[in-house]
Amino acid sequence: MARLTPRVNDQDHIIGPANAPVTLVEYGDFECPYCGAAYPVVKEVRRQMGDQMRFVWRQFPLTEAHPHAEQAAESSEAAAAQGKFWPMHDLLFEHQDALDFDSLVSYARQLGLDVNRFRNDLETHRFADRVQEQFMSGVRSGVAGTPTFFINGEKYEGAPDVQDMIAALQQTVDAG
Repeated sequence: MARLTPRVNDQDHIIGPANAPVTLVEYGDFECPYCGAAYPVVKEVRRQMGDQMRFVWRQFPLTEAHPHAEQAAESSEAAAAQGKFWPMHDLLFEHQDALDFDSLVSYARQLGLDVNRFRNDLETHRFADRVQEQFMSGVRSGVAGTPTFFINGEKYEGAPDVQDMIAALQQTVDAG
């Protein structure tokens, strides 16, 4: 069975309590339609699990299939540098059909980011290495497509739907 490499650490994008009994990690691509379909599922899973779960996002842009995926990933990292990763994450999924440069800049403006800094970060690919590091961690973890999920470090093989994910997460909580 595939295992998460590296383990969740302070370099990750994490939402939820550090002492939660279960951690759900998603390797995803902001332009992937399957990740787009999983986005409301994960939101509902997070809502239902509450403080029993923390959620981690890692970048896995499939650039050959999705021409805007890399730039979208870099834009979320640029937003993270200004303390707005999760709001940008949500906007990118809520506007998956508009991930071109001008749209990304408009999202930065909407979030109140320093737009000049954001534009410069995208134009210079300031966060390309960070995105590549996350992508390679996915490769080392056995990720072949998106979305791919891990529960407490073990690859989740179930369906990306609320009922199945809650059952798997709850089973992990109960076993812990």
